[in-house]
Amino acid sequence: MNKLKNTNLFYGLFGILISFVLITIDQYTKRLAILYLKENPIILIKNIFQLTYLENRGAAFGIMQGKKMFFVIITIVILSFIFFIYLRVPKSRHYNLLRFVMILFVSGAIGNMIDRVSYNYVVDFFYFELINFPIFNVADCYVTIAAGLLIFLFLFVYKEEELNSIFQLGKKGLKKENE
Repeated sequence: MNKLKNTNLFYGLFGILISFVLITIDQYTKRLAILYLKENPIILIKNIFQLTYLENRGAAFGIMQGKKMFFVIITIVILSFIFFIYLRVPKSRHYNLLRFVMILFVSGAIGNMIDRVSYNYVVDFFYFELINFPIFNVADCYVTIAAGLLIFLFLFVYKEEELNSIFQLGKKGLKKENE
């Protein structure tokens, strides 16, 4: 039992450390965008890609503008669910990529929530002009990469039984885990 607590502690601290690093990178890049891009966008590849400052008061693609409290509450609910699942993932190397996916989701969600709470908007700055893609940030990259990896894992890596044992809620799932 003590060994199990140590592994939970290890994976918990590891997750917190990696999230802290990723959130710091996100916040640092947003700070640079605020300082250097507000007045002058930087064109990296003409007509293709640039760094340009945008204050996004909505969600992805600018939807639901001005719904700050809704986004904060939804983010807290999603983070709670991810933390719960993170602690239920079996402590074996087979699940390391799944844990990393959850760390990416958490880091992206917290990075954007920090902006919403601090500024009442999210700082975005990556812009693919060639395809007129909505402007986004590093935290958005974390969430997008995590979503892609999660789909890949669900389709090609983990068997249905493995996922059921993680996501199964209630006493039945807890009994199996403790056996």
